[in-house]
Amino acid sequence: MIPFSAQLVNLFAALLLLIAFAMLSQRRILSLINLFAMQGLVLSVSTLIVGLTTQQHHLYYSAALTLVLKVIFLPWLLHRLIRKLNVKWDVETMFNIPSTMLIGIVLVVFAFNLALPISQLSGTIIRSTLGIAMASVLLSFLMMITRRKAVPQVIGFLAMENGLFFAATSATYGMPMVVELGIALDVLVGAFIFGIFFFHIRETFDSLDIKHMERLKED
Repeated sequence: MIPFSAQLVNLFAALLLLIAFAMLSQRRILSLINLFAMQGLVLSVSTLIVGLTTQQHHLYYSAALTLVLKVIFLPWLLHRLIRKLNVKWDVETMFNIPSTMLIGIVLVVFAFNLALPISQLSGTIIRSTLGIAMASVLLSFLMMITRRKAVPQVIGFLAMENGLFFAATSATYGMPMVVELGIALDVLVGAFIFGIFFFHIRETFDSLDIKHMERLKED
C-alpha cells in the first residue's frame, strides 16, 4: 500500500503538471506570473512533505528557499518589471494554443516513457513522480520556444528549473545543499540580468518582441 505522504506528493505532482499545462495555454502575462508563483508553492510544499517523511533535513531549507525565492521574491520582481514596462498581454505565439497543447500531450507521453526505466532504478518512495517532473521540464521548454515575447520566455526558463528541482527530489531526495544554494543564487542573479535586459530591449526597440532582435541580426 502506498504511504499517505507518498499519495500527497503524487497529488502535488499532478498539480505541478496541471499548472505547467495552464502556463502553456496562458496568454496574459499577469496570470502567467501568478501560475509560476503557484507552481513554486506546490514545489515548496511537496519538498517539505518529502523532507518530513524521509527525515532529510536539508529539504526543509530547500522548501523554505523555494518559498522565499520562487513564491514571494521572483513573482514580486516580475510584477514590478511588467508594471514598469507596461506589459500585460502576450498574444503572439508561434503556434495556436490547441496545436501547442497537442504537442504538450505528446511530450508528456514521451517523458513518461523516458522516465519509466530510470524510475525503476530509483529507491525513493516518490520515484513514480519522476515522469511528471520530466514532463514539466519539457512543457516549460515548449513554452519558451513557442513564445515571441521575452518575458514569457524567462518565466518558462524559471519554470523549467522548477521541474528540474522536482526531478532531483523524485530521483534522489534532492541535491546537496551547497548545490541548491548555488542554483538559487544563479537564478537570482539571472532574474536581475533579465530585468536589465528587458529594459534595454524596450528602450532600443520600443517592444519586447524578440523578432526585432532577429531582424537586427540579419541587418
